[in-house]
Amino acid sequence: MATRGGVRVLGVDPGLTRCGVGVVDGPASRPRMVAHACLRTTTDTPLEQRLLQVHDALVALVEEHRPDVVAVERVLFGVNVRTAMATGQAAGAALLAAARAGVPVVAYSPNDVKLSVTGDGGADKDGVARMVVAQLGLAEAPRPVDVTDALAVAITHLARAGVPGAPTAPFAGPDRPGGRGGGAADWESAIAANPHLRTVGGT
Repeated sequence: MATRGGVRVLGVDPGLTRCGVGVVDGPASRPRMVAHACLRTTTDTPLEQRLLQVHDALVALVEEHRPDVVAVERVLFGVNVRTAMATGQAAGAALLAAARAGVPVVAYSPNDVKLSVTGDGGADKDGVARMVVAQLGLAEAPRPVDVTDALAVAITHLARAGVPGAPTAPFAGPDRPGGRGGGAADWESAIAANPHLRTVGGT
């Protein structure tokens, strides 16, 4: 479907209060930012209405920009179950919006994103933001950080898609700590290796 001379990726850093979105055109050697947004909902709005707002906004963005793929960040959560559930629900809204438009979805762990964008899987958010600015030729990092993270997810997919044999992960199952997602075996291995953690798919 790459009709613009390269792949167009809609990157999503899912969240219920703030959902970062970034649209980037490839190729990976010359990525170009097309658009970005931060979708916001308020805590005094009923949950189902917040999810509808996120979903409808993502549907509109997909219709406007017609991405070839939607790339979503997937996170291994610690102890904040409420945050995990909310961000997982927002990720579900993104998946539904993509599915309704017939757009494939892939997912990358934070380590995948950091490694692809900075070359360092342990980079901090400032380091990721600086490399997003450099790679996209921006004057400054878009704000809030959720937007920069979404652009980084999109750049990650361009980098992975441009390398023959590089893995791209369908959105299924949680991540191993420091690794890529998989299925039920990943749930079991993550819990066995880190019994103090609570693993939840989505971000």
